[in-house]
Amino acid sequence: MEPLVEQMLIDLPSYANRVIQRSRSVGVTEGLSYVIIAGIPEYEPLPLGPGRSPKSASSDMGEPVEQSSDEPRQVFISTLERNYATGTLVELQHYHWLFLTRTASGWRLAMMFSRLGTYPAGKPPLPPRDSSTGVIAQAVNTWLRDCRAGVIR
Repeated sequence: MEPLVEQMLIDLPSYANRVIQRSRSVGVTEGLSYVIIAGIPEYEPLPLGPGRSPKSASSDMGEPVEQSSDEPRQVFISTLERNYATGTLVELQHYHWLFLTRTASGWRLAMMFSRLGTYPAGKPPLPPRDSSTGVIAQAVNTWLRDCRAGVIR
């Protein structure tokens, strides 16, 4: 999965910007947003509870339990976005938590959460929200679809 995500991050800003352009009303120039760059991925899953994660979860016998191949894989990425609100440049850092699942036809986005922060970091990021239908999720879904179709190699 790692090589797939690495390649996706290269293309993600252009895919996201196309999603933004398609969703924009004709003639609207207020609040123009652009994804500038997608950051380096992190693959270490968040703990599922105190001291637990898919890699370190314990069975009833006290033995480690490996993550099942059909369980969604967690990937953390960030994006830097520019917004030109009321003629002022505002840069925003988004933190994305993707859950990717492997199917017979290839990888798919199962769910996604995002947090919004300022750039450069100043204030703490906002709480996570379900962003499974947001711009970045749509861009990821489109990229994965193109990948499954053989458009991306």
